[in-house]
Amino acid sequence: MTTAVLSSLIRPLVEPRLPDWVEPLWFMSKEEALELAPKAEIGWFDFNEPGPMCEVVTAAENLKWLTSIYAGLDFLPLDLLRQRGVTVTNGAGINAITIAEYVVMGMLNVAKGYRDVVRAQDRHEWLHDSPGKVELCGSKALLLGYGAIGKLVEERLLAFGVDVSIVRRSGGENALGPEEWQARLGEFDWVILAVPSTPETEDMIGADELAAMKSDAVLINIARGTVVDQDALVTALEEKTIGAAFLDVTTPEPLPEDHKLWTLDNAHVTMHLSGRAQSKMFQRSADRFIENLDRYERGEDVQPQFDLSLGY
Repeated sequence: MTTAVLSSLIRPLVEPRLPDWVEPLWFMSKEEALELAPKAEIGWFDFNEPGPMCEVVTAAENLKWLTSIYAGLDFLPLDLLRQRGVTVTNGAGINAITIAEYVVMGMLNVAKGYRDVVRAQDRHEWLHDSPGKVELCGSKALLLGYGAIGKLVEERLLAFGVDVSIVRRSGGENALGPEEWQARLGEFDWVILAVPSTPETEDMIGADELAAMKSDAVLINIARGTVVDQDALVTALEEKTIGAAFLDVTTPEPLPEDHKLWTLDNAHVTMHLSGRAQSKMFQRSADRFIENLDRYERGEDVQPQFDLSLGY
């Protein structure tokens, strides 16, 4: 028997489908997970906060395969997992559809001034003109990050008639290389961040990049707050050297109540809700886990694997 220590949150979706070679041990709290973790060959240790998950992963000394519903696992003790030879599968692609839809929603919201429309409704005021007159069709977007989310973002924006340029390490047709995109920032109406959080992407959008953007360009971040120099962004928004920012992620999270981003009319903060704006996350994760159990038993590679060296 192979011992799997699993969160009770996914028990109804997983337990009836477990093969007979798996012995499941279920936990409902961090304390229960810490007690069971040393027994785990397979672990699914997701919590709402990174701290408890890191503690449990550290305690799982006999772990061979760690799986998670989350795509970004850069907060885990990656060096320790690599030393122990643990295979890690993440939630890459699980929430890609809803996050890509969130990007389109954000662009339309800014383009049409929809926040002002909602505020007018709250005031019972009938507007006689649209507060936003931008059309997505014919606009130009720079897409940094071409994983599962980035590919779906591109697909949806092309349907709206947006001219999408992507950033690839190898460059290529309609793509920019990693040394090219900064010099081209002034060409784009939308700059969309969908990159993983790594040392290489930290503060990749700073004061220089913001200054290079068009004065009416919109920055959209559905990656991690750390990929943007947030102080520089606040300054750019205050001085209106860029048009707006649609931020699903910030640093820190939650954003402090007195932070300036809450008060800026050209900042749209959506509280890291993009991946939660759907009801299929757990079902998709459960389906993937059951499929991976079959692969694991056959000695095949479980998917998708998180690269512990690259951090994504």
